[in-house]
Formats: sequence, structure tokens, C-alpha cells
Amino acid sequence: MNQTTILRIENLSKSMKDGQGVPFQLYQQVNLSVKKGQSVALTGPSGSGKSSLLAMIAGLEPFDEGTIELFGQSLGQLADEKLCQLRAQHLGFVFQSFMLIPGFSASDNLQMASFIQGSSLSFTQSCQALDEVGLADKANIDIAHLSGGEQQRVALARALVNRPQLLLADEPTGNLDPTTGTRISDLMFRMNQEHQIGLVLATHDVTLAQRCDHIYVIEDGALHERA
Repeated sequence: MNQTTILRIENLSKSMKDGQGVPFQLYQQVNLSVKKGQSVALTGPSGSGKSSLLAMIAGLEPFDEGTIELFGQSLGQLADEKLCQLRAQHLGFVFQSFMLIPGFSASDNLQMASFIQGSSLSFTQSCQALDEVGLADKANIDIAHLSGGEQQRVALARALVNRPQLLLADEPTGNLDPTTGTRISDLMFRMNQEHQIGLVLATHDVTLAQRCDHIYVIEDGALHERA
């Protein structure tokens, strides 16, 4: 495996069932590789499988055939405990719906996420992480009192606090206004470049996709790179 390759997908296939229980092929013989510091956009219509592919890369959703390697380790050969460790230590995930814990502050959300991942994050460290996304002054504020853009920045800080090698982002600007969406994407690409974090994002936003090194269109279960 190439030293700088952090994600390698080979001949990935997955079938699912529709609302009537009829099976269909979601993916067929998909191949993809991502190197350190590289950014990749996954585009395609709703229902094409963008979110499912991210979930499979994160080891959160099973696949039928093929290989997914993260940082040189095959997900299909890892026990659940090892897979959880791999995610906690090397992977960050940004969800469209933020997935923050209500009733707690921005700092609490970062600290609890770190605890769940098996590590310890001090209040000072959480503030430093929030400062990177411009929210140091919001550390003690309940997330319910933060705007959508601020909540997404908390979610981004949470995903990046363990300095992952790979960041997965599922429609990271989908619930945001254009100005706030641009700020969030600027933050992601800054982290991508400054820390050489690999970035794979699923998006309908053409402008966001065009900022990536590579753009792939998901169509009829296949992945096609756009020239």
C-alpha cells in the first residue's frame, strides 16, 4: 500500500432493499483511493448512496463484497473493538444534522465525545479546539442557544479534536445559509491543508464540490470521476 494512501476501496459491492422489500444493487465494483491531504467530493442525486458510502468507509454500515482499507487496515478483518479504536484515533465525522448532545455546552459536547472515544479532553483543550473554529467565546454556552452555523462549527471542532487522518463530511453545508456554508467549508479546507487531513465529503453543492481535488459522481451504483 502506498505510504501516503489513507483510504483504499477496491471492488466494493452492496445490495439493499427498497421500501417494498425488493432488493436492488446500491454499489457494484466501486474503487476509490484517497491520499493524505487530498480532498474528494461525492456527488449524485438523493438516494444514490452518498451517505451510505461514507458510513461504510467509517465502518458503521456493512458491505457485501470488496475491500475497504483505512490507514492500511482492512475493515472486514477488524473486530468491533479494534474498529472502534481505529475510528476514535484516526477518523472524524461531520453530520448534516450536527448530532450534538442537547442540554450541554459546546465544551461539554467536545469533552463527552472525547470520553466516548476513550480519551480525555480538558476544558482548556476543548476551548483551544473551539478557538480553531472561531468559537472560543461560546465554550460555556448551551448548544440550544447557538445558531445553526455555530452548531456546525462545534460539530466540526468535535470531529477534528483528535487530529484525525481522515475527515468524512455528510452534506456539511446542507442546512446552512450560503454565507455560513462558505465559512464552514473554508474551515474544513483550511484544516485539510494545514494539517494534511484527508477529506471525503458528500454534497449536492456544486461550488463546494469544485473546491475538492477530485469530484466523483455516483450513478447507477458506479463511481465516475468528473474531468
